Amino acid sequence: MSNVKLVLSQEQQELRGAVRSFLASASPAAKARDGYDPAVYARLNGELGLSGLIIPEEYGGAGAGFAELAVALEETGAVLLPGPFLATVFATIALAATPDKELLTGIAEGRIAATLSETEVRLTDGKASGELPRVLSGMEADVLVMPARDGDGVVMAAVELSGTGVSRRALEALDLTRGQAAVTLDGAPARVLGQRPAGGILERLAVVLAAEQLGVMRAALDAIVAYAKIRVAFGRFIGSYQGVKHKLADMHAKLEQAESIVRYAAWTADESPDDLPEAAMLAQAFVGRACFEVARDHLLLHGGIGFTWEHDAHLYYKRAKSDEVLLGPPRMYRARLAELLEL
Repeated sequence: MSNVKLVLSQEQQELRGAVRSFLASASPAAKARDGYDPAVYARLNGELGLSGLIIPEEYGGAGAGFAELAVALEETGAVLLPGPFLATVFATIALAATPDKELLTGIAEGRIAATLSETEVRLTDGKASGELPRVLSGMEADVLVMPARDGDGVVMAAVELSGTGVSRRALEALDLTRGQAAVTLDGAPARVLGQRPAGGILERLAVVLAAEQLGVMRAALDAIVAYAKIRVAFGRFIGSYQGVKHKLADMHAKLEQAESIVRYAAWTADESPDDLPEAAMLAQAFVGRACFEVARDHLLLHGGIGFTWEHDAHLYYKRAKSDEVLLGPPRMYRARLAELLEL
């Protein structure tokens, strides 16, 4: 435990700078409400190679770790990046346990956008059938990775979402910047990837989601601090009022705690897998709720303008709430953490 690294290395700082600079010009938060832009996604992968960040070099990826991935996701979260980037990261994490050269190479090259569902389907003679009520970026993804039950047990399988036997329906999601879809499989051709891993996937998903939430928190706090310096009420800047100062201080404290938790969780995913379950459960138990509270208070402190459709505050609020329950409610993580700690 003495070798835990919570401070970004020089290379990680350079990665953060490169991603932040790219997103500031190609996909700033002001464009988030426009939705998924395939051209931006192609550049994101072509110029920065983000989709292949944690994919091993043998499959064309960068072979980086979760610490680097967390840095990138913090930046994509800060601008509310639309599209299937997070969904593809989720699928990549699942594929790490059952490597498939074609899929991993396609993802690393930016040719394939993938998504992951934890809903189990039926697999009969190479054909998948089942109802998947909520699939992240289900309308934008090319490939769906999911568990499937066949005669020998549960395996991981992949289905082409544009293929036969697949129907998709866009859902009216809370988060306007990143869609979800209901997917129905009716004898869709499926490729078996391997046996379903016994564990470890949810923990890694929790870590990367917390990294995105950290970015949402930071951007929301930066926005309201900047606003408090220029908004005048009753002849004074609102940032000079004690009630506003205290609220901003509380938000900053939550951000600092969240950053330490995310950095530690990413470190365990790379260096200390035995500590990962506790770190990952803590990440979602704390960061998920803290992100929503910061986004909520950022909206409220903007006053009336924060509630308007034209302002970005509601976009951060909705992303924060959507992320908070994306992998399950916070109480699920608190219960699991208590169990791990034998409380």
